Amino acid sequence: QKGTEAPGTGEYNNFKAPPEGGVFVCRACNAPLYDSNTKFNSGCGWPAFYDELPGTVDRHVDMSMGMKRVEITCTNCGGHLGHVFEGEGFNTPTDQRHCVNSLSIKFVKNC
Repeated sequence: QKGTEAPGTGEYNNFKAPPEGGVFVCRACNAPLYDSNTKFNSGCGWPAFYDELPGTVDRHVDMSMGMKRVEITCTNCGGHLGHVFEGEGFNTPTDQRHCVNSLSIKFVKNC
């Protein structure tokens, strides 16, 4: 239904990956989406990433809240992940914030 969890309540909002790192995968289909090294604290209340793994996230214009946003979905299964925002001034390599629902992802530690 493309809903979202309340800000600050998600399992991965304040999550810090272990030193060996890992990937965040789609909770619906287990497709890899984000390297743990791209996660950052944006202060928005949801897990934030500055870049996806190549070819794993699709973008769609979303006008559902009366403004133009860019929805992100899993390329593999089409599952709703959240939204991506650009140009907010974060000190990241891409100046993007993938605002992702914790319910849409799960962390898998590198072996």
